[in-house]
Amino acid sequence: MAIAKAERLMNLALCLLGTRRPLSKRELRESIEAYLEASTDDSFNRMFERDKDDLRELGLVIETVENLDGEVGYLARRDSNRLPPITLDAEEAAALGLAAKVWQQARLAGAASGALQKLRAAGLPEDVDPYESHGALEPRIPVHEAAFEPLMLACRDRRPVVFDYRKATAAHPEPRHVEPWALECWRGHWYLAGFDRDRGAERVFRLSRITGRVRSRGSRFTTPVPDVVTVRETVASWAGETADRSALIRLRTGAGYPLRAKATAVRELSAGWDELEIPYGHGLDAWLVEFGPDVVVLEPAELRADVVDRLRAVAKG
Repeated sequence: MAIAKAERLMNLALCLLGTRRPLSKRELRESIEAYLEASTDDSFNRMFERDKDDLRELGLVIETVENLDGEVGYLARRDSNRLPPITLDAEEAAALGLAAKVWQQARLAGAASGALQKLRAAGLPEDVDPYESHGALEPRIPVHEAAFEPLMLACRDRRPVVFDYRKATAAHPEPRHVEPWALECWRGHWYLAGFDRDRGAERVFRLSRITGRVRSRGSRFTTPVPDVVTVRETVASWAGETADRSALIRLRTGAGYPLRAKATAVRELSAGWDELEIPYGHGLDAWLVEFGPDVVVLEPAELRADVVDRLRAVAKG
């Protein structure tokens, strides 16, 4: 359905841009195959009006012209729909090159590279290399998860999806029915925010825990998409980033570097263990479980009990 509509809109745009005189509805219907397949004049008129409004929302300037016989015609003049010349200085070109490098491991790398090549052809200064390194740090956003691309398209097209998801505390994945809102990268991991239909609430999913194939569903969203989707803030709160307390843990030497990076105090112990004081907030128990036998919670007692309960749940399967 989405592909058929996109093709129909493209054909209509090409007809309106390619004509030197206004084309009537009758002429447009005879020129576009999808319109010929309309069963009645009323269905064609509704389809055409929707398509015309969609093209205008996308930015195409469509003129309505009435000829001497009173017949209404439509056209999109090229001079009214031509972008102004694009000029970039060295700093702007460097910023675009940096953005392209960020996506070099993702499926968008080809599109980013092609866009820069078009800018070069359009007059980007020859002495500016958009791919040149402009600092000691070279940003990358790795995308290794197979779920990234179908979820990105689902977010764009507002299509509900179904996938199998394994929680950190679960031994087996469970199916989740989700209305996807946004994808965001945080601390080297990709997360999806959306409305979980099974739980009737907003949820955030880590893509690396999605197993199997992401399947699309043809139904519509049942809830409105928020104006602001706070993926990072939600994940940060789950990871204890907004903590106002401290926890004391024992960590095996040479393990748990993310925990060491968060530690406010570290003390070496004997027999290959260290003692760390780390921020304690909502979701810290789930994060500590991921480190398995390399972590032992000393205090507070409530955190230790939560971690033990999660480990027992995993052991039971």
